[in-house]
Amino acid sequence: MTKPTYSTILSAATAGYAVYALVRPRHLGKALTSNPVRQADYDVVARLFGPRDLAVSALAILAPTEAGREQAMIARVVLDLTDAALLTPEATTAGGKAKVLGATLTWAALNVAAIVADRKG
Repeated sequence: MTKPTYSTILSAATAGYAVYALVRPRHLGKALTSNPVRQADYDVVARLFGPRDLAVSALAILAPTEAGREQAMIARVVLDLTDAALLTPEATTAGGKAKVLGATLTWAALNVAAIVADRKG
């Protein structure tokens, strides 16, 4: 049996988040605003994370080559950075901004670290 790579481990964790986003989409709105009416506005965005993150995770986990896995991971990093750029300004408090920025940039950094570690093999 092949030892899992850091990229496959992080991709499995991302897939877990994708399921969470589909089941509990309100988590995103709660992070961005304390206004319950506005929170619902972000449910569709969280639901989009589900299939998007499941697809990218599946590509990384099932990639037949190391290059394919790495390309899926690079896509994951780009998506995380895009999420940071688009969602951080949506947060209505400094704490909300920090939470969104921290989560997205941390996840991007973890994925970059996995790419580097996998290259070192």
